[in-house]
Amino acid sequence: MQASFLLVGVLPVLLVAAAIFDLTSFTIPNILPGAMLVLFLIFLSGMALSGHPVSWNEISGHLIAGGVGLIAGMILFAFGWIGGGDAKLFAMTCLWLGWDSMLAYAVTASIAGGVLTLALLWLRGLGLPVFLQRRWVLRLLDPKGAIPYGVALAGAALLILPSTEIFRLATAH
Repeated sequence: MQASFLLVGVLPVLLVAAAIFDLTSFTIPNILPGAMLVLFLIFLSGMALSGHPVSWNEISGHLIAGGVGLIAGMILFAFGWIGGGDAKLFAMTCLWLGWDSMLAYAVTASIAGGVLTLALLWLRGLGLPVFLQRRWVLRLLDPKGAIPYGVALAGAALLILPSTEIFRLATAH
């Protein structure tokens, strides 16, 4: 399996899965950020085995981004501003995107989260047609309900990913 397939094929599927889980259940199963971590390590190995090793400087930027993302996520979780799954998803996404793309990702995710929050607040004020009255939709539109920030985190990652250095390196082969 080519390393680029993990980046272009599998990572986006994991991000979409996280968004769907968060949207429908307000949870992001630990298996998703865990899989992102394992796949990142497999990706690095695959790059090396294919004759295109990633330099330690590049790897360290990804590790630092993942660590900073984890600390930031833990702080936001401690204040009750995001869920634990969101914190882990943010950290693992930062790991994949790297230090050079972390700020763009954080800003894009923040804007997407704000738009999502405003949209849900607006929708929560509207009546819900009978055909949409599913348990997960009712929970999503509960005026006292949480915001599934995993949707914004995943969407921002998918938007930023093609402009990252790791994407350029992986798809240049």
